[in-house]
Amino acid sequence: MTAVVFSPSKNVMNVDEVQRKGYAIANTPTRLVLRSPHNAEETYLQNVAGVPMRVLSTSTFFEQKWLVTRVDATAVCPTPVAFTPEVITWYMPKHIDPLFSSDAFTMLEVYMGIDAKRLDTEEMAARNYSVLVTEAHIIVEIPVGAVGGYFKSHIQDDQYFVTYTIEPMLELLWIEEVAHENTSYKVLFPITTPPMARPPQVHTVPEQAVFVLELGTFNLDVELLNITFPTMVLTVAECNARGFNVQEQRSPDNTLKTFRMEVPFSDPVRRAEQGVTTFTLQLIYGLVIFPEYAPFSHSAVVDAVLLDIVPPSVTGNCDQENFHITVDYRNQEPFFVVLVGKRLLNHEFAQQYLTEGDTDFTITLPFSSPDLALHSLPCIYSVHSSSVRSRLDVALLNPYNNMTIKYFSLACSFLKTLTECFSNGTMTALAVKVESAPGLNPGQLTLSDPACGPTYSDDRFAYFHFTVNSCGTTRKFINNVMLYENEISLPDELEVKLNATTSSEEEYQLKVSCYYVANITRTLAFLTRPRDNEPFAETGTGRLMVRMRLAQDASYNTFHQEEDYPVVRYLRQPLHFEVELTTSSDPKVALVLDHCWATLNEDRDSRPRWNLIINGCENPEDPYRVVFHPVEVDARVHFPSHVKRFEAYMFSFAEDAVEQSGQVFVHCDVVICDASSPTGGPCSGQCVNQDNLKRGRSCLSSDMYQSTLL
Repeated sequence: MTAVVFSPSKNVMNVDEVQRKGYAIANTPTRLVLRSPHNAEETYLQNVAGVPMRVLSTSTFFEQKWLVTRVDATAVCPTPVAFTPEVITWYMPKHIDPLFSSDAFTMLEVYMGIDAKRLDTEEMAARNYSVLVTEAHIIVEIPVGAVGGYFKSHIQDDQYFVTYTIEPMLELLWIEEVAHENTSYKVLFPITTPPMARPPQVHTVPEQAVFVLELGTFNLDVELLNITFPTMVLTVAECNARGFNVQEQRSPDNTLKTFRMEVPFSDPVRRAEQGVTTFTLQLIYGLVIFPEYAPFSHSAVVDAVLLDIVPPSVTGNCDQENFHITVDYRNQEPFFVVLVGKRLLNHEFAQQYLTEGDTDFTITLPFSSPDLALHSLPCIYSVHSSSVRSRLDVALLNPYNNMTIKYFSLACSFLKTLTECFSNGTMTALAVKVESAPGLNPGQLTLSDPACGPTYSDDRFAYFHFTVNSCGTTRKFINNVMLYENEISLPDELEVKLNATTSSEEEYQLKVSCYYVANITRTLAFLTRPRDNEPFAETGTGRLMVRMRLAQDASYNTFHQEEDYPVVRYLRQPLHFEVELTTSSDPKVALVLDHCWATLNEDRDSRPRWNLIINGCENPEDPYRVVFHPVEVDARVHFPSHVKRFEAYMFSFAEDAVEQSGQVFVHCDVVICDASSPTGGPCSGQCVNQDNLKRGRSCLSSDMYQSTLL
């Protein structure tokens, strides 16, 4: 390859010059490849069948000895396309003049594809693509937004625009009648629409008393960052926390999105004129395009006009136990929050006390509700001998500026027994916290004797129970009547401390009194008759489990396990036994050791036999008597009456017999007793002198439980 000649300029360049100009040129024994930028210097525009096309035409010379070979090559690329907001139209000349040597040709194949991939007829129909072949042109139509392309967001002068980009492909195959050779032509043509303005639209539904704002539509590369209100800037998360419910909504084909937000009418500016209320919402959306992170904003001023808006009304009444407050918001959605006393009506509060209607709701508050007491609801401001007068304050507030929309106060008297006098000489008194002493802690109140405090108190009440001859109660005789009086107040030192912290606090004093007739006779008639039979306990059956264990030492904390037996012990060594009732949790049940003895084999009736415990006591004939150990409550023993412990010595057994056998077996008979109903017999207690028994103990059962320890 020696030279390249460009037409029509006739510029001649060698290979190095061609490459320095930005062209790429290469060859193989059977192929010549030449690449050029679209707007390279040697390219030129040519009108082909009314379609401007950019042409690169070259002649390449290959020199050999006595031989020069010339290869002509021409490349033609389309340039413009036609756009409407809905369709992209691409015109391709059917007879591409720079590529033909004559007018006589036959078009053999026409294929369309996207991103260098052919599409069949079904795929093209599914995407609404069309290819039309006329006498002069091949016309390709692609809907804007069709599958295969993508939208991209742009900002120009803070205005939102979008473009649509797609890369269609055309493959043509024809044969010229003169040359009788097939020519294949393929063009990949990236197409991007001009920027299309997409000003965001904002909509609302005034009848719902809520601005339902929808901002869009946007491409998927747009995100909402924040929203600026007249007094604050809130992120999306902060908007949702305030209940504005900002959501991103996508189109069914998942190519577009809108941003939806709900703002109650209570939040925007409001003005009323001649019975018409206009709600105005001013805001600025802060948005950003990814991945460029290009910020832009959209301002919106939305007005909603409502006719005949009636302000909410609040009414109330009382029954014997409750306040009933009704809030009627008429034909408008409630755009306020309710303050009951000092507590907001939240979801938890509403579940307990609120009943909803179509255009109103009713709050029913028990006068004595503990929940209300915790929040100083309602407010008691006077106390009478048989009633308490209380007031409940209710306010409807704007949730965003806390301005009061409506205020309502309801005062009622509730019948309440504050003092009760009983014939057995006891009195009860109920001291109630009042509005004039807001800092009072009822639990600190006392009677005249500061040592007599309330038997029960909470944040609103203190309840006293005392006898008429205690707690500083005074007595006075008036004719045939005895008058007992006492006074409920704060101790002097607490009263001084309270007055020091709140100078406006009034002193709390409540006098209580009871009248008794000094001399009066009451008549009570009654009849007696003998009982038909004496009460008796019905006999029953059950199963109780008893176990006997050998402790490792006198602490009785660690015991030998089954695999430890037989246990080796020497003469003069103590044996620490524990017998336990394991399956009962009745504290009235007691376990008593009746008899315990040792044998040389497992048979409890075998001989010889050494008695350790006889009739609940140590064997008096044994020179080394057993020792009973007390049992106390600890982490393991919950009922000491269920456990017995004793200590025996190896001296208790005949040495020669034991040496012959090599093993000793210990057996015990136990009795289960009712500790609350003592009679005689084994249930008299562990090792108690039988001559000094008190009458009345009895055994739960005449059966004796047996246990053997190896």
